[in-house]
Amino acid sequence: MRGRKAWLFSDGKAGNDVQSLGIANALGLDVTVKRIAPRGLHKHLSPWIGVARRERFGAPGSAFAPPWPDVAIAIGRLTTPYIRKLKQMAREATFTVILQDPKVSLATADLFWVPAHDRLRGPNVITTLTAPHGFSEQRLKALKSAIPAHIAVLPRPRVAIMLGGSNGDYVYSPAALERLGRATRAFGEKGASLLVTPSRRTEPAIVQCARQAVEPFPHFFWNMSGDNPYPFFVAEADMFLAPADSINMTGEPCVTGRPVYVFHPDGGSPKFTRFHEALMQYGATRAMPERIDALETWDYEPLSSASAIAGEIDRRFAEMLIVNGRSI
Repeated sequence: MRGRKAWLFSDGKAGNDVQSLGIANALGLDVTVKRIAPRGLHKHLSPWIGVARRERFGAPGSAFAPPWPDVAIAIGRLTTPYIRKLKQMAREATFTVILQDPKVSLATADLFWVPAHDRLRGPNVITTLTAPHGFSEQRLKALKSAIPAHIAVLPRPRVAIMLGGSNGDYVYSPAALERLGRATRAFGEKGASLLVTPSRRTEPAIVQCARQAVEPFPHFFWNMSGDNPYPFFVAEADMFLAPADSINMTGEPCVTGRPVYVFHPDGGSPKFTRFHEALMQYGATRAMPERIDALETWDYEPLSSASAIAGEIDRRFAEMLIVNGRSI
């Protein structure tokens, strides 16, 4: 599919864009990002409502005018009406893909992807253990060749510590913060350098806890100004401590084949439990123990979900062309 035209419907959420762009790049598509921003009822009733008439979908001069793309990818409930409309108008001219489960009919798109811990299944539904992202083998090699000096000087082993935050399922209580600080210090006490990055959800109390824990040891702590060094952490760390409250920050390091410890704050949910149990059974992750006697290492076949999903899209797209008598 390399070089074919693609539309990516984007709701502007960075996490969603990472997933759709990761797949598009794995396919080698010529991408046009279609930013959408529905208002009023079209925002609140999405994905079940149609596209607003003011969008002039399909009309000459509109943002959604032909020629139709070969492939279109949508993620998030707000984008679903747009890919539904495209499928209705473009028909077999465009192969349509929905990422995640917006709770709509499977006839809405040609293919759905959901993480394996999601319950959605069907003949046009594919699953992977982790979510797609942009950390391809080629990108990791490029990152490793350009590691910033302030990271390169830190002695090995290097542990990347990704900080999450409270959400609807997990809470960073005082007891959880005490456990996080103890876990972080344990890596340093065993001779590791510490690479720490907060996320947008990270509360000040979590940041303070982590700062105090890493202070006695060789470390780099991103202060959230300038570019996030997290991609370099993924490329260069020898092992990881990921927050259980973030599926992305737990799944992304699994592309490296290197050890991923998972820190569990208070709480959880059946969905998160299914996700973490699957990764542990695969051999990629282990729960952060209460005590570290030694830094354990293990390896496993790297999980590259973007390339796996891209391969399935490529296969089904070729089948569609053959069925419709079009040239591959």
